[in-house]
Amino acid sequence: MADDIMFGTDGWRGMIAEDYTFDNVRRVAQAVAAYFREDIGTANRGIVIGYDRRFGSENFAAAAAEVLAGNGIHVFLTQSATPTPIISYSILDKGAAGAVNITASHNPPTDNGFKVRDHRGAAVAPEGLEKIESRLSDAVSGVKRISLEAAKDEGLQETFEPAPAYVDYVKQHVDVEPIKQAGLNVAYDAMWGAGAGWFERFLDGGATTLHSIHGERNPVFPEMSRPEPIPPNIDVLRNTVVDMGADAGIATDGDGDRVGLVDEGGAFVDQLRVFGLLAMYVLRVRGWRGPIVKTLSTTKMLEKLGRQFGVDVHETGVGFKYVGPKMLETDAMLGGEESGGFAFRELPERDGILVNLALLDLMVQMDKRPSELVETLFEMVGPHYYDRIDVRFPTEDRPIVRQRLEDARPSDIAGLPVRDILALDGFKYDLGDAGWLLIRFSGTEPLIRVYTETTDEDKVHDILQAGLDLAGIEPPQE
Repeated sequence: MADDIMFGTDGWRGMIAEDYTFDNVRRVAQAVAAYFREDIGTANRGIVIGYDRRFGSENFAAAAAEVLAGNGIHVFLTQSATPTPIISYSILDKGAAGAVNITASHNPPTDNGFKVRDHRGAAVAPEGLEKIESRLSDAVSGVKRISLEAAKDEGLQETFEPAPAYVDYVKQHVDVEPIKQAGLNVAYDAMWGAGAGWFERFLDGGATTLHSIHGERNPVFPEMSRPEPIPPNIDVLRNTVVDMGADAGIATDGDGDRVGLVDEGGAFVDQLRVFGLLAMYVLRVRGWRGPIVKTLSTTKMLEKLGRQFGVDVHETGVGFKYVGPKMLETDAMLGGEESGGFAFRELPERDGILVNLALLDLMVQMDKRPSELVETLFEMVGPHYYDRIDVRFPTEDRPIVRQRLEDARPSDIAGLPVRDILALDGFKYDLGDAGWLLIRFSGTEPLIRVYTETTDEDKVHDILQAGLDLAGIEPPQE
């Protein structure tokens, strides 16, 4: 097994020209071909390949397509940069065995990545990723490939337009006509990503006005450090909302699967509150019933709503490679994670386009702007406050930090009693109704993340500092 390529929480990512090279993309594609042909035996159904707007993504996608075709697998190649949820939905539309997606999502502009999806449009489960990794060769010499021209001549490659099928799918889940006619003033930040142009397909031609920014292709991602829809990356969106007097600001990340929400005053609505709003939407506004799946790094508001409406809430490790399979196992109506990725029943894939439309529908159906929706949510479950600190650290220090955390058994965190310590994915300290602290290593970058949610706003800083102290690391320099 090659040990230079490993799949993290959502695929393999690397620095372009350093470890993310054409040869390595081909090696991974060969392993994926072997997985679908030999491990699960569904390669005859074909594989969808899509890509984002990062530097070279279309060329890396072509390289992957040549390898899959070289292994006798029919390739459905998107005709242009396409958001991740649309690539995943195309699997269902084509009846394909799965998909390869060339994207590094929200990572810095220096990176690119490789996601794999199964026949249901979900992230391949951890055991499947392990099989793919086990099939990685140490060199590119074992890779089979043919040119795209030859693949097309042999009937092994076709280019397709995924929009019509996906637009119909969205309209089955959200009635967009009331949003179009509501007269809303909405600012949208595409973050230079693949989501650009998609909201216009749904909202143009009505009384609602959509003002888009960062919609061109620019792989350098100006005005942000990375296309991740959180501050300070969305500061331009926040200012735009204020300047134009918008009712709300919405954002999607680089590959269109994560959401960002800004209220009418230009304040960021954090991802945990967004998850709470979505749960309120499906339970209270839409009247749906069914389980909810959440990662351990997201909000306790879901358990409180679950108790009120009589639905089960399941908790998983961080990443949609855990959330997607759990949604399918439990027939969940809603799933999501702290990073701003959420999915509805039928397609267990994060969908920044459908979810942002659902948030706009929530505004229309309840006749409230975002800050008022958060107030309504807090009336149901009480106020909740969240923050996170990311710290870069040398990879070689990871075992030391991990051992330090394994040895720590604090009785309290920032003066709040520790009810339980969970080691499902990192180290989570349950503080009962007062909240939680989580310390975990990123699965895609050399980062350690310290998170908290608490019902006491004055405790947020102290809990995060206690987490840094437990890990024995210094906070990042301003």
